[in-house]
Order: sequence, then C-alpha cells, then structure tokens
Amino acid sequence: MPSRLAPARRRFVLGLVALLVLLVAVIAGLALRSRSTSATAPDQSRPGPVLLVPGYGGSVASLAPLASSLRTSGRDVTLVDLPDQALGDLADQAASLAATADTVLARTGAASLDVVGYSAGGVVARLWVTENGGGEHVRRLVTLGSPHQGTDLARLGSLVSGSCPTACQQLATDSPVLARLDREPLPAGLVVLSLWTTQDDVVLPPSSAVIDGVPSPSLQSICASDTVRHSGLPGDRLVQGLVGEALGSGALPTWGPQDCARLSS
Repeated sequence: MPSRLAPARRRFVLGLVALLVLLVAVIAGLALRSRSTSATAPDQSRPGPVLLVPGYGGSVASLAPLASSLRTSGRDVTLVDLPDQALGDLADQAASLAATADTVLARTGAASLDVVGYSAGGVVARLWVTENGGGEHVRRLVTLGSPHQGTDLARLGSLVSGSCPTACQQLATDSPVLARLDREPLPAGLVVLSLWTTQDDVVLPPSSAVIDGVPSPSLQSICASDTVRHSGLPGDRLVQGLVGEALGSGALPTWGPQDCARLSS
C-alpha cells in the first residue's frame, strides 16, 4: 500500500511547489509594477504646459477665454484639435490627444503636462490617462462640465436614427464605454478635479460630472449666485480662477463660499 501512495504524494508535493513558485512570481511582479508607477509619477511641484481639450463638436474657439486666462498667468497653452470635429469614436479622439501631447512634450522638453478637458473633452482625457498611457505624462487633470456618467441628451438623441454620431452614442447614460471607464481606477499619483455647474443645460443631470473618489465641487458650492450654463463654462471668471489655482504647484485647494469674491473678480 505505501509504495502505491508514494507517486501520488510526489505529484502533490510537486504541484504545491509549482503553485508557490507562481505565487511568488505574481507578488514580485506586483511589487515591481508598484515601484515603477511611483518612480514615474509626475512631480506635482513642477507645473508643465497645458493642453485644452474641446468638447463634442471640437470647437477650439469655445476654449479661447480659458486659454487667454492661463497664458496671462504665464502658462504654455495648446488647444487640441480633435479629428472628425470630435464626433467620432472617443478612443480615436484619445489617440489624437496622445499624439498632441507627444508633440508638446518634445517641443517644450517638459517632464509632464496638465490637461483641462471641457465637456466631452474631459471624458476623452480620462480615457487617455486611464487606458492609453497618458497617466505617465499628466500631472493634473481638470474636467469642466464633463458627462462622466453620461447625459440624457445623448441618450435621447440615440433614439433618433442618424442624429447621434458615434461620440454622441458613447456619451449616453447607458454607454458601455462610460460604464467601463467608471470601473477603471485612475493612475496612481494623478491629481484630478471635476468642476461643474448646477445650471448645466447639456449635461443632464448636471451631477453626471461627479467622479467617485475625486474632488467634484459644483460652482454654486463656492459662488451660490453663479448662473453659468454649459456653453459659458470656459469663459466664466470663477472657472478660470479655479482652474488657475488647481494647476498650481501646491496641493489641490479646497474651496468654499469664502473664496467666491476673490476667484470671481
């Protein structure tokens, strides 16, 4: 009887050893990945050039007031030109954003970038940093009125044949793209801020701009009397003040009503 059990015991021991070797390899790989991520995380004390990403329709003109405000403060600002008027696949738009980032990094020699995404541009930027390696290059990401959980306008538009291009469909409240993105963690070391207005008439509901675990203050939580709607976000003085401070070299501020007059003047 013992002689017949010996081979079974040997197979069991060999299998256990193989399992332990695999477990050690997995743990070592995770540790190496963790060390690599922390080593390559952008330096938060060194602001870089700024990329401004337009929303659905791709109008860079809508971002001109914000670009002017940032340039006045001394920042290098690039308006990102997205393909197909930003009506095509959001992943393709994210790839175009990545190409622009590479060009700006090469031109400036900067170690990292700051990104501001307006409306759907915030979702494009989030796709880039989360799924396409952008987290290695981006120090801070600010989104303005971005439909991170989708907008009812896109959902309704998708019900009418031919009236809702690919990007519109992907921005609907039942979008598989947004559901996938919501499950994915943001890159370690990346500072993210989501700003939005309770008066938004395009992102419905406006609270769709809130990202779990990310500072997501409404403008009205700082200036209760602010009545800006979606299209006016880049030109709003409060927004410009908040973005300017958010992209600074210090820790991300926490704002309240006491900051309203200073930021909106």
